[in-house]
Amino acid sequence: MESSHCSALQLKHAGLERQIRQELGRPLPNLTMLQSLKKRKLALKDELGRL
Repeated sequence: MESSHCSALQLKHAGLERQIRQELGRPLPNLTMLQSLKKRKLALKDELGRL
């Protein structure tokens, strides 16, 4: 069970990284959205570190 949970978190983390890169590639990135995405990504990283 822990392995599938870890895999799911890694997929979410990768998805957030993709979204961040995509937003940064825009001419005028939405800074509020970027901040939110980065916070969510960091929270997932912290959770992965606890496993």
